[in-house]
Amino acid sequence: MSPRSCLRSLRLLVFAVFSAAASNWLYLAKLSSVGSISDEETCEKLKGLIQRQVQMCKRNLEVMDSVRRGAQLAIEECQYQFRNRRWNCSTLDSLPVFGKVVTQGTREAAFVYAISSAGVAFAVTRACSSGELDKCGCDRTVHGVSPEGFQWSGCSDNIAYGVAFSQSFVDIRERSKGASSSRALMNLHNNEAGRKAILNHMRVECKCHGVSGSCEVKTCWKAMPPFRKVGHVLKEKFDGATEVEQRRVGSSKALVPRNSQFKPHTDEDLVYLEPSPDFCEHDARSGVLGTWGRQCNKTSKAIDGCELLCCGRGFHTSEVEVVERCSCKFHWCCFVKCRHCHRQVETHTCR
Repeated sequence: MSPRSCLRSLRLLVFAVFSAAASNWLYLAKLSSVGSISDEETCEKLKGLIQRQVQMCKRNLEVMDSVRRGAQLAIEECQYQFRNRRWNCSTLDSLPVFGKVVTQGTREAAFVYAISSAGVAFAVTRACSSGELDKCGCDRTVHGVSPEGFQWSGCSDNIAYGVAFSQSFVDIRERSKGASSSRALMNLHNNEAGRKAILNHMRVECKCHGVSGSCEVKTCWKAMPPFRKVGHVLKEKFDGATEVEQRRVGSSKALVPRNSQFKPHTDEDLVYLEPSPDFCEHDARSGVLGTWGRQCNKTSKAIDGCELLCCGRGFHTSEVEVVERCSCKFHWCCFVKCRHCHRQVETHTCR
């Protein structure tokens, strides 16, 4: 192996270790939801945190359960959005949670970083609005009368606090290293894109006041979109993600499209550094589980169809018995009684 090849391999190894550590905090999602993170000693024992995150944990004990909920939200949403794809956000009981897939600079890693930073911002903001945290509450900067003539009132979501905490906690690994490597720049960009998926889709919710709901007075507040909406937005960004490379622009380093014919990406877009594997075959070295045994849709021509999901290997067909509630009737008062019906259903799984 030439010296140049050795240097490249070493750099890739360093980037992989760095990138894995940057997302290891997602292991918080694996913690039992029964106990809470209530003392500094617990912070020291949390698996997956770097030392500066441990220090943040000690200073923000009341917020850490929200961070855990944010990690759980992110994993659940990732698995929902990718449920029909070859890579379906499967998690491991070890670090990193998503396996070695996140150590590569692929568009899948870009999505994981984006949805994770969004999950923390969302969960912390929700905790602020619900009164769970002493450090924050509703957004009191939203008040008075709007240009549209309605009265700002109620509890507007304090998204500024949630975003600020997400930046401090999630970005800390990259920022502590100076954010000079291409992978660090990629992670930081996608983290911010995740938070913008919430910020740019804040909505106004209102309530009418008056005789018989006449809406003589209307009070409104700002609310976050449902997290499912955030997931849909980021999945669309994943589908249109831009492949980039690091170049010097003026006196600093920046990520620019690898293909100069592509228009520059925006702060809301996802970016990645290298093509994804096909995820067809099991490859422990790359952290790919493969699609063997996955259920597929025989009639679909999309990625969830047996031809694409099974990578041309074919599929098994079997019949299973499904028990469903049927012939339900309402009885006064007050319950519903149903029969249990049995039917045979064909299922198809990848060879």
